[in-house]
Amino acid sequence: MRSEKEMLDLILEVARRDKRIRAVYMNGSRTNPNVEKDIFQDYDIVYAVTETAGFIADENWISVFGDPLIVQQPEKLDSLQGKPCHPEESYGYLMLFSDGNRIDLHIDSIAFTKEIYGTDSLTVPLLDKDGLLPPIEPASDVSYHVKKPSAGQYLSACNDFWWCMQNVAKGLRRGQLPYAKNMLEQVIRPHLDDMVSWWIGCHYNFRVSVGAFGKYFEKYLPEDYWELYKNTHCSAECQSVWNTVFHFCDLFQALSRTVAECLDFAYKTEEAENMTAYLKMVYRMPLDVGDFQQKDKLDRIYKEQ
Repeated sequence: MRSEKEMLDLILEVARRDKRIRAVYMNGSRTNPNVEKDIFQDYDIVYAVTETAGFIADENWISVFGDPLIVQQPEKLDSLQGKPCHPEESYGYLMLFSDGNRIDLHIDSIAFTKEIYGTDSLTVPLLDKDGLLPPIEPASDVSYHVKKPSAGQYLSACNDFWWCMQNVAKGLRRGQLPYAKNMLEQVIRPHLDDMVSWWIGCHYNFRVSVGAFGKYFEKYLPEDYWELYKNTHCSAECQSVWNTVFHFCDLFQALSRTVAECLDFAYKTEEAENMTAYLKMVYRMPLDVGDFQQKDKLDRIYKEQ
């Protein structure tokens, strides 16, 4: 596997030889002083170029970086699907090579570079042929720190979490596993992850980053909360999903109370308690879905919660 020095030397040598490339800078985890380096880190590189069309027209120009296992061109894929894109401003090549190295390279027009350069706090200039790149602060992850939520964001997350949980229960009782699982993971988990992030923000004065998709949650959560969070991931067995639902609820309640106290928000105890009782009632239902003949029995189960 080529070393970091070899990769950066290659990236800069390509830029030096090509008159169209006027500046080079790097973003991403390799510029973050708070992230431990490992072999899986990408090289997030931007070439500021005089024009993008010539690069895009030559499908093979990226071969100079190595033997690719797979390449993704996001703007090309967007164009094939009829989605709006602006390749004249910015065009990307995501490349994984046979030696395991990965370069996420963007070629940006000089005008676009001037517009966005330095907006990402994880930015390090590598080459500037014309004095194009203005001075910026040393790289830090401040752009990625957990943001303090508004009261509206907090209340919306809580309400939607509890509202959508009844859809999971309904799906499980109907035996609709894909519906229940996707509702849990695609709709409800983002609210849980937001609450985890806000809880961490409260405890670290909103000066830390939890990483993409919460990849640093374990670093900042106490052990008991981390164990509970791990338990919100389940197998496809119905009982496992039900167990996960209740782990979701336990963790969300604990976190949301603390966040409300920290940020002086209103915590709707009744909403959480009502929905917890409802979920337990649906879980304990002995009747087949749609059997209204046993409605009285269902009412007794609910009252027992």
